[in-house]
Amino acid sequence: MDKKFHQLASDMTICRIVNGMWQVAGGHGDINRQMAIQDMLRYHEQGFTTWDLADIYGPAENFIGEFRRNLLKLKGKDELDKIKALTKWVPQPSTITRSMTNTSIESSIRRMDVNCLDLLQLHWWDYNNPYYMDALKYLSELKDSGRIKHLGLTNFDTEHLQIILDSGVQIASNQVQYSIIDKRPEVQMIPLCSKHNINLLTYGTICGGLLSERYLGKAEPSGRELDTLSLQKYKKMVDVWGGWDLFQKLLLVLDIIAKKHSVSIPNVATNYILSKPTVAGVIIGVRLGIVNHINDNVNVFNFDLDDTDRDSIDNICKKSNNLFEIIGDCGNEYR
Repeated sequence: MDKKFHQLASDMTICRIVNGMWQVAGGHGDINRQMAIQDMLRYHEQGFTTWDLADIYGPAENFIGEFRRNLLKLKGKDELDKIKALTKWVPQPSTITRSMTNTSIESSIRRMDVNCLDLLQLHWWDYNNPYYMDALKYLSELKDSGRIKHLGLTNFDTEHLQIILDSGVQIASNQVQYSIIDKRPEVQMIPLCSKHNINLLTYGTICGGLLSERYLGKAEPSGRELDTLSLQKYKKMVDVWGGWDLFQKLLLVLDIIAKKHSVSIPNVATNYILSKPTVAGVIIGVRLGIVNHINDNVNVFNFDLDDTDRDSIDNICKKSNNLFEIIGDCGNEYR
């Protein structure tokens, strides 16, 4: 198989760079609907055919529906069938009923203009509330009835993923934060996923754009200069990881590696995570109609890091703080 793609399941292939749609929910600039749909077509034409979204990401599911209708009209059903839209259900942690579950999933299906959901990822941030198991039970019923093809999770830790697996629920993937800065998945999550053939979909891999030439050799940005929610979020992660001075040393190493391979720093950061065990895809956020990185993202698949490259990166990371000890397992930053 083309290394740009990964077989997430026997009947589902995704692009290994997944277009992340959190950015359309706000905090990343105003999104013009028409320009956004045009940008989605540009991503698709370059082979970036997989989208990550959620019921709470503002108009994201509606965008997918409109995009699908436009693509069918312009390119036909064969092109339409290439789209994979991986959505999430993010209910309030409380009593979950079958009716509530069915209503939410049918709403996503209707907005996205699909017959069934390719992958439904459950997010649940309160483990003291046990109803996530009820949610998964009802979602499994919808999977059995053909309304959902595959079930995934978002930000579940290893302990609770194990509980879910022990219950017999089939899980195709877990979406977690994973980057050169944040290697917490390597401690417990990847070993468990390797054992059970579960894929990881990773986000935060380029730290909202901090892992780029834009910040190389630059003074530490003020809060006002961090003008998107992503930059604000991942700057806090950099602070916990080791601070701006160590981050600059990392950027310098990444720049040397990038120039060696004639690619960009984000390409190196993405390639590094894509080479890790169980990682099916890296989610890179798209600011539709504002700026796109299509031409740059293509380069991720045109080179391979060698052992010297990885050692140079890892040697910097050895000087950082242990985020697993400070924050805990995957998703703990949300709990």
